[in-house]
Amino acid sequence: MIFKDRNEAGYLLADKLEKYKKTDAVILAIPRGGVPIAYIIAQTLNLPLEVVLSKKIGHPFHKEYAIGAVTLKSRILSDAAIDVSAAYIEEQTKRIRDLLQKRYEEYYGDKKPLQLKDKTLIIVDDGIATGNTIQSTIKMLHDEKPEKIVVAIPVAPSSAIKKLQGSPFIDEIICLSTPLNFQAVGQFYENFNQVDDIEVNKLLKKTSKISNNN
Repeated sequence: MIFKDRNEAGYLLADKLEKYKKTDAVILAIPRGGVPIAYIIAQTLNLPLEVVLSKKIGHPFHKEYAIGAVTLKSRILSDAAIDVSAAYIEEQTKRIRDLLQKRYEEYYGDKKPLQLKDKTLIIVDDGIATGNTIQSTIKMLHDEKPEKIVVAIPVAPSSAIKKLQGSPFIDEIICLSTPLNFQAVGQFYENFNQVDDIEVNKLLKKTSKISNNN
């Protein structure tokens, strides 16, 4: 299955998520690519939209290899962090939190984040390659004590879906396509333009105006 663009993927996912329309649910977008899709879903289902701000902690000698992940409020470490110094982890946590705080202020200004406790959280991205990063995010979201966690994505390899199905924190997975020949998320979109912070800000402001008018 090839999607025309993120908008088309958003409308197709919104159809699958129809049962959550006007419920006590929150759409949580993984920036930046997940934001245009999440915006379409939030608009279609009349639900609030938030951005999940998290970032991996890279191994000191292999920065692309994640040993954990950090949000503004919490942190999770994998087994790969066992041999890494506590000082490095603390230094990286502070550095990442500073970056996330700056991004949060760019996206939201003085607006307070939504309370996630007892809500259905619908986590949206434009696709998943391995599932490792989103699993760390989901573990941290689970600590907020939501009622339910749903993952909604247009495309992922079956290996990543199996990994997510093994998570004790995920209640439902909606994936429109699990192709066999999976190399990268972008190969399943005709238009896979990079999403920048300007577009993210524009969509979040639009969502905020819609929410205020309801």
